[in-house]
This record gives sequence, structure tokens and C-alpha cells, in this order.
Amino acid sequence: MHEIHIQCPYCLQAVTILLDTGVYENTTVVEDCEVCCRPIEVSYDVYAGEVTSYSYESIEGNEF
Repeated sequence: MHEIHIQCPYCLQAVTILLDTGVYENTTVVEDCEVCCRPIEVSYDVYAGEVTSYSYESIEGNEF
């Protein structure tokens, strides 16, 4: 597992997300924000058991 720290695209709070490094190549997961519980889509690349890049975005519209 690899821990990343991001800013929630909805509530703008800092959150921590764990990414599974046991997967291969590009993976997309949906994780809920620890603060506002809204879904965040995280896409990331794994090479040799290490996360090489990641990006994230909101799934729902941002009403705030």
C-alpha cells in the first residue's frame, strides 16, 4: 500500500488515501473523502510495486 495526501475537490480538506501497489499498470479507484464522505476518483500508475503517478477528481458536481 502507498499513502497519498490530497485535497478533497468538494470540501477542500486534506485527506489521506491508501493506494494498492499490488496492481499492475494503470488503475482507477473510487474513495470517499474522510471529511465530507463524497466520492473521489483516483487514477494511478504502478511500476515494480511503486506508484509512479496519480491524479484525482470529483465524480459528482461540486455544489459548494
